Amino acid sequence: METHVTTTVLALEPGFFRVIGGGLGAIVLYALVGLLLILLGFYAIDLTTPGKLYLLVREGRPNAVVVTAFGMVSMAFIIVVAIYGSSGRLLEGLLAALIFGLAGVVVQAVGVRFLEWVTGIDIGDVLAAEERRPQAFVVCAAHLALGLVVAVAIL
Repeated sequence: METHVTTTVLALEPGFFRVIGGGLGAIVLYALVGLLLILLGFYAIDLTTPGKLYLLVREGRPNAVVVTAFGMVSMAFIIVVAIYGSSGRLLEGLLAALIFGLAGVVVQAVGVRFLEWVTGIDIGDVLAAEERRPQAFVVCAAHLALGLVVAVAIL
């Protein structure tokens, strides 16, 4: 009686760790660009609104928190689409995310302030309020809508 022993060798493809290292590096770089753009977006909102937004957020003012959150999410849409559209080319993707992200910050800051002016929303009063105000949802929708428009325009 003959016995066959099968040996399985666990082997990684050549260059596996180079690919993993490159991917991890890209994640870190995109995350840094994304964080930078989200922070710039926050400061653009802060600079273009009455009062200090970061203090209102820190105090837990509900309208300031929700408007800030929607502003950050809308920036993330822009960044994600810029990364997706870069087709895996790291330098182009980073530059596209940075350039389109900066454009998104400007478009959102100007566009949202314009919408507030057209609708007569006193954003300073809304953000400082201790209770939820319906006008905050209009401002949130403006952030989200503009973020989506800029994101799709990238494609």
